[in-house]
Amino acid sequence: MANMFALGLAIATLLTGIIWCFERFKWGPARRNKAAVLEAQNGGTLDDKSLVRVVKQPGWIETCASIFPVLAVVFIVRSFIYEPFQIPSGSMMPTLLIGDFILVEKFAYGIKDPITQTTLIPTGHPKRGDVVVFKYPLDPRLDYIKRAIGLPGDRVSYDPITKRVTVQPACNSDQACDKALAVTYSDGTASDFVQTFGRSLGTEASSGFFQIPVTDNVPDGGVRLRERKETLGTVTHNILAVPVTQDQLGMYYQQPGQPLGVWVVPPGHYFMMGDNRDNSADSRYWGFVPERNLVGRATFIWMSFEKQEGQWPTGVRLSRIGGIH
Repeated sequence: MANMFALGLAIATLLTGIIWCFERFKWGPARRNKAAVLEAQNGGTLDDKSLVRVVKQPGWIETCASIFPVLAVVFIVRSFIYEPFQIPSGSMMPTLLIGDFILVEKFAYGIKDPITQTTLIPTGHPKRGDVVVFKYPLDPRLDYIKRAIGLPGDRVSYDPITKRVTVQPACNSDQACDKALAVTYSDGTASDFVQTFGRSLGTEASSGFFQIPVTDNVPDGGVRLRERKETLGTVTHNILAVPVTQDQLGMYYQQPGQPLGVWVVPPGHYFMMGDNRDNSADSRYWGFVPERNLVGRATFIWMSFEKQEGQWPTGVRLSRIGGIH
């Protein structure tokens, strides 16, 4: 959908730009010259109504020429500087909530062709801890947002029991160092977030996330999530987990030559995870994100609506407006 919008915007900008150029440098001057000739033929006595009729732009040309500058600015800003996105799911809670509207810095990881995503000018690469928007590797039509955990060459492991990440940084492009990155965790505490569950066709699935003070009772069918701080080297952020649950290891992506739950990030790829660790379909399940799939770095929440996935907003969370960490 995002690619189709970018393509449509590019086509509209191109067509209105061509019309604007023809009007500016050919059609407009031709009409004015015609008016000057008619006025000279009439001895300079051509009435104003006739002049206006000759010089006046056709309606469709006027419309296209007037909207071209607007489309051009939108196209440049959206394609190369900042693009707005809406958070549709709870996979990045508590950092990002359903209903957050964010700005993504498009030039953070390279100036790219907005249609083909080919890098035109390299400008940088993701750092550990960056919140990254990227094209879902299994379906590039979809935009995903996760946190960069593993960089090219890193050896990443995840313990589904303790829910801890271990990262051995790369010494070179094809192997990991023996010394692990300092990844630390604070003690877990009860979170304000409660996850409710519903049953569908005999299976259990999440039906919503709600903020309920820890002093209040959890509604029937709900589970209060646990929250703690995760520090990846110098980057600290909050993560969530569902108590007394464990990932289904059989669903993990198993990299050839590596044990289950261990991944060595290939050159030019990244390992991404959601902050809501038990509610995130991420690199643990489908593998690595190629460099070419990177869209940009999430930097700012510019609006936030109180809502549940797939439902209409019920309020505004102005307190959430600000930077993303």
